[in-house]
Amino acid sequence: MTFSMLRVGIYGASGYAGQDLIEILSGHPYANLVFATSNTYAGQPVPFTHLSYIPSEEADPSTVDVVFLALPHGVSAKTAAKALETGAKIVDLSADLRLDTPESYKKWYGHEHPHPELLPAPYGLPEINRANILGAQYVAAPGCYPTTTLLGIYPLLAAHVLKKDQPIIVDAKSGVSGAGREPKPNLQFVEVYSNFSPYSAGRSHRHVGEIEQEMRKIEPDVGMLIFTPHLLPVDRGLMASIYVELNGSMNSADAQSLYEETYQNEPLVKVLPPGQHAALKHVIRTNGAAISLTPAAEKHLHITSVTDNLRKGASGQAVQCFNLMSGFPEFTALL
Repeated sequence: MTFSMLRVGIYGASGYAGQDLIEILSGHPYANLVFATSNTYAGQPVPFTHLSYIPSEEADPSTVDVVFLALPHGVSAKTAAKALETGAKIVDLSADLRLDTPESYKKWYGHEHPHPELLPAPYGLPEINRANILGAQYVAAPGCYPTTTLLGIYPLLAAHVLKKDQPIIVDAKSGVSGAGREPKPNLQFVEVYSNFSPYSAGRSHRHVGEIEQEMRKIEPDVGMLIFTPHLLPVDRGLMASIYVELNGSMNSADAQSLYEETYQNEPLVKVLPPGQHAALKHVIRTNGAAISLTPAAEKHLHITSVTDNLRKGASGQAVQCFNLMSGFPEFTALL
């Protein structure tokens, strides 16, 4: 089958996710990068291309077929609305389109949604929501913590085997690049090196709302999420250690076959054999996830889910959505 080349533009292209996005798209046979914006690095060369960064106000979305938005929340939705008016398709890597209602957005992000008419948007986690992404005009690409957590727990949610009144406990760790490229005192080398620290513990992290929203679409009676992220002293990679109690309809020892069956046709999700533990080395600079299972007791299960936070947790997943939206083979440029 022959596919047409699509013109692509990237807003926020000099951030860490934007840079990985450029690298992936530079090897995509059906994507032609037309512009890449950066107000900070305007005029400097765009890696892997013959382009130079341009200020965001100079980018014209009417000149492209698809726009990727790697912009901060609150800014991204405004750019999305303008680009949609030109007929361009949108893949939004920010948080602006991930929550289904403006009320939920305000609760977790502390301000009114810039364009509530865009909600709800298709949630761009293909392994769970592929049918709603196919041919969509715009998609909300999930965050790295939700992607890693949801892939880790999805088979149990879909099988309805979790105990309803028990919390799901997620102990998550992310490399420093997950906090973005903008300089911050707590992200300096001398602060991060030889250190390991939690932040936004319990139920205060903004991604709690996003994760619970998507879990309850699959299993409405799922227990509350207790979620504590940590800052790892590494550049990239994300690990979610997930602790659950089963309802008795399945033993923890049976989870291995459930996960293998669920993901057997998903080339970007690897379920490791019993006895192996998923580690960052399984996924760094790849566009996939790795999952391992450890039965702790008959009804208690420990799941380890790992991704590269800038790939399956951001840019790689955005390209996966782009492929589905555009009618290309889903895993083009990703394997």
